[in-house]
Amino acid sequence: MNWDEYSFKKGKMSFIAQDYDTRKIVAILDGRTQATIRNHFLRYSRQVRSRVKVIIMDMFSPYYDIARKLFPNAKIVLDRFHIVQHLSRAMNRVRIQIMNQFDRRSHEYKALKRYWKLIQQDSRKLSDKRFYRPTFRSHLTNKEVLEKLLSYSQELRYHYELYQLLLFHFQEKQTNHFFELMEETISYVNPIFQTVFKTFLKNKDNILNALELPYSNAKLEATNNLIKVIKRNAFGFRNFDNFKTRIL
Repeated sequence: MNWDEYSFKKGKMSFIAQDYDTRKIVAILDGRTQATIRNHFLRYSRQVRSRVKVIIMDMFSPYYDIARKLFPNAKIVLDRFHIVQHLSRAMNRVRIQIMNQFDRRSHEYKALKRYWKLIQQDSRKLSDKRFYRPTFRSHLTNKEVLEKLLSYSQELRYHYELYQLLLFHFQEKQTNHFFELMEETISYVNPIFQTVFKTFLKNKDNILNALELPYSNAKLEATNNLIKVIKRNAFGFRNFDNFKTRIL
């Protein structure tokens, strides 16, 4: 099964579950609280619930406990996209924190603000093409621009190299190196990265499942995209039951 949520209306999230193989919607609930999810799935007998082998979800922690209680034989798999997204957001927040240490009119501030995507990008995918860069008033490749950005701050360089190394270990499924690197550096890194590392180490088993098993939330994300289109075409729904009927 895939678990996720989508926006019903502003400030209101709804829960959705889908069969991974058939893409058939298993549940659409008016809310994503543990009580709401528990009450729905307890309609099924324990024997039926025991047949579920895998549940794929994002990193919304309240889902973990309720999934283990309701589906005793299911392995919890965290969606790989959301794991990388957590690292990417941490890197971006560190960049902003360092950027704000410079004067807003300074060259360093403007460069870090304009070329932020280069810091987020996988270093192995950087283009070697040379373009004119107005900020630097010269023709530079992406790698050359990146090197100039990192030269502004030793802290930024350290966290960028750490971020790229973690991405490499994760994408190559080198689980031991991935977790060892976090354990070794957690006491030295910026508090923003510390928070992410603690979350990852706490959910180590679920992340290992994500790397070892070939499942992701991509199919449900595609369904959620269709739900957004339905909602937009209707200019929103006031009644949840009408929205649910339309989705089904």
